[in-house]
Amino acid sequence: MEKEGKRCRRRVVLVPAPFQGHINPMLQLGSILHSNGFSITVVHAQYNSPDPSTHPDFSFLPLPDSSSDHNILAADGVGFVLELNAKCKARFPECLAQVMTQLGSDDDRIACIIHDEFMYFSQETAKDLKLPSIVLRTASASNFFARDALFQLKAEGHLPFPEYRLQDPVPELYPLRFKDLPIPTFGKVDKFLQMLSKGSNIETSSGIIYNTTYYLENSSLAKMQQRCQVPIFSIGPMHKIASASSSSLLEEDSSCLAWLDKQSCNSVIYVSLGSVAFMDAKELVEMAWGLAHSKQPFLWVVRPGSIRGAEWIEVLPEDFKEDIGERGHIVKWAPQKEVLAHDAVGGFLSHCGWNSTLESICEGIPMICRPYSGDQRVNARYVSHVWKVGLELESKLERCGIERAVRRLMVDEDGKEMQKRGNNLKERCEFCIRDGGSSSNSLNELIDMIKSF
Repeated sequence: MEKEGKRCRRRVVLVPAPFQGHINPMLQLGSILHSNGFSITVVHAQYNSPDPSTHPDFSFLPLPDSSSDHNILAADGVGFVLELNAKCKARFPECLAQVMTQLGSDDDRIACIIHDEFMYFSQETAKDLKLPSIVLRTASASNFFARDALFQLKAEGHLPFPEYRLQDPVPELYPLRFKDLPIPTFGKVDKFLQMLSKGSNIETSSGIIYNTTYYLENSSLAKMQQRCQVPIFSIGPMHKIASASSSSLLEEDSSCLAWLDKQSCNSVIYVSLGSVAFMDAKELVEMAWGLAHSKQPFLWVVRPGSIRGAEWIEVLPEDFKEDIGERGHIVKWAPQKEVLAHDAVGGFLSHCGWNSTLESICEGIPMICRPYSGDQRVNARYVSHVWKVGLELESKLERCGIERAVRRLMVDEDGKEMQKRGNNLKERCEFCIRDGGSSSNSLNELIDMIKSF
């Protein structure tokens, strides 16, 4: 705490990575800290800039000329992150100087910087300015150790590993197989490891925040704390603690909630492959017929531009639309948290991004896992083999496989057992965020630490 007679410096500067799955938890964290008395300034890239109107109590400050020429979704995502850090590193000090000039008074000075692990330029600037910094990791704690295995495999000359090893278990990383490790879908592995190495450097950090709960990842969190010399704060699921304002980069179509109101309880399979994944027109058609043949009502999110060679769903055959009638509803983007909380939804076919995985677990919704890249494969494996609240769709996207998976989840005894386990996990996560729960206690420790700077 500060000396008597002075107020605590209460402004926290947040630096999110410019991707949907990273912006959401960072702004949720901002809402949590704001509700606990802190002022919030968000310093952000121009690419995928967050909408200030969704958080009117925050100050937003764009990093000048920080956008990139890279087509992040189609080509070199790792190269984009490396280039973004190089550009922002030169401009971040002047942004912080601007913040300090605007504040002026000792009553509202910067207490600390909280930055996404992939906006690692922030840590060096914080050190130069003698400001404390804290890392926010938006993936699971278990994913960190999956990444760590890549460095060991590289050092041993086993990366890239041969195809015949894909199904082999990774030593000491149950339940992961080599095919589940978070290797990038595109780009060179060496460049990816360079990015991970920079993001994993916590030499000058005061702590690490995870959007997870001790109940879900107690073993990984305990290993992480043994490894690190700084405190680990597991304060998730943050979307359940934060205020309900949306930080979606895409416009949400809330009309689907009215459609859900007309459906029977636990009857609808919700389908969304996230904000980054792509598929071919043929795969879209196969998924469409798999959903249709399952005979289950479905709410399907098809992101505009996510189908290669098509604008949206114009490639779907007319007889599909006639076959499903009112049983299916397709939207461009959905208010996912509200959808998963709706009584009509009984299953989620997901890419298994960490935010989506947490949101599904928190509503007790079992999952069909169709990971696209990176940590999604790790999450899918934990959903299906550790928490056992879902099943993996590992084969090609073919209608018969999708139909079987949907019916297994929504109709068969297997699915009912997953539903029971899902409801148990939901209760455990709710307990974690109550007073006295592990996430609540960890959040209080984080707040006390920031006040002590």
